[in-house]
Amino acid sequence: MTEHKQADTQQNGLGFERPLLEMEQKIEELKRLAQSTHLDLSGEILALEERLRTQTAEVYGNLSAWEKVNVARHAERPMTSDYIQTMLDDFVELHGDRLFGDDRAIVTGLATMGRHRFMLIGHRKGKTVKDRLACNFGCAHPEGYRKALQKMRLAERMRLPVVTFINTPGAYPGIGAEERGQAAAIATNILEMFDLSVPIVSIVIGEGGSGGALGIGVGDRVGILEHAYYSVISPEGCAAILWKSGEKAPEAAEALKLTSGHLLQHGLVDEVIPEPLGGAHRDPQGTIQNVRSRLETWLDELTALPSEELKEQRFRKFRGMGLPVHAAELAGS
Repeated sequence: MTEHKQADTQQNGLGFERPLLEMEQKIEELKRLAQSTHLDLSGEILALEERLRTQTAEVYGNLSAWEKVNVARHAERPMTSDYIQTMLDDFVELHGDRLFGDDRAIVTGLATMGRHRFMLIGHRKGKTVKDRLACNFGCAHPEGYRKALQKMRLAERMRLPVVTFINTPGAYPGIGAEERGQAAAIATNILEMFDLSVPIVSIVIGEGGSGGALGIGVGDRVGILEHAYYSVISPEGCAAILWKSGEKAPEAAEALKLTSGHLLQHGLVDEVIPEPLGGAHRDPQGTIQNVRSRLETWLDELTALPSEELKEQRFRKFRGMGLPVHAAELAGS
C-alpha cells in the first residue's frame, strides 16, 4: 500500500466505519450551523446521535474476524505507551538485556498504580514513523525477550507481580534475530514464566501474534480486549502458506478462530475486557479505565495466593487449554 493510500485509509476510517463517520460529520455540521445561526437544531441533533449509537452498536456487534483484525491494528488504538502515561501513577523504565543491547520493541519498568506496585512489560509499536522504525513495529528481537526475562527475575526477587501488555504482529523473523537465538529466547521465557513465584497478568491490547506474543504471555490471568486478536500466525501469513496468496487473509482470519469470543470459548483467555462503543480507538480513555479496573481486581485476587498455589494453578490452567470442559477438570484433578 502506498503512503497516499495509507493516509486516505486513516483519514476515512476503516471501510465498514465510513457510514458512521459520515453520520458523525453531519452531526458536527448541524452543531456548527446551530452555533453560527442560533437556530434550535437540538431535536435533529439528538435524533442523529441516537441513530449513530444504534448503528454503531449494530456494526460493531456483527464484525467479521478480518474486520476485528483491522480494528486491533487501528493507528488510533491505545498502545502500551498510552497505558503507561495515563493508567500509571509512576513508571521507571529499565533498559537492556545485559547481553547484547536494548530492544525498543519491548518496554520494561517498575510501575505504580494506586495501591499496587508491579513490573510492567509490554510490546511497544511507536506512533510516529520514526518511532515505529525504532521499535521495529512492535516485532521484538531476542534481546527484547531476554530483557523481559531479566526484569521478570528482578520482579521475583523484589516480590512484585508481573503485568504484560501484548501488542505485536509477531517476533522479528530476520536473519540477525535468528542468529542471536530468537526461538530459544522465546522458549526460555515461556518455560521460566511457568516457574515464577509471583503473580503474572497478561492482557492482549491489540495484536497477539504467534510466539512474539507467547514470549510474554504466560499468565495466571490472561485477558483480551474485545476487538483484539490472539493467533498462532497472522491471517496474511496463514493465507500465504495455505493459499499462496495474501488476498485470502479474510478467509484465514475466519479459519484461525482468533477473535476474543472464540478464544474465550476455547479457554485460551480468562476474560474479554469490553471496549467502549465503536472500539478502543473511539474512546482510548474509557478503554484504559476498563483495563485498569480489571487489572486491579486480578492483582487483588492473585497477590493473596501463596506462591506454590499460584504456580500449580498456572500449570493446570495452561495444561487444560483447548480441552473440553470435563477434560480440563480432569487435568486439574
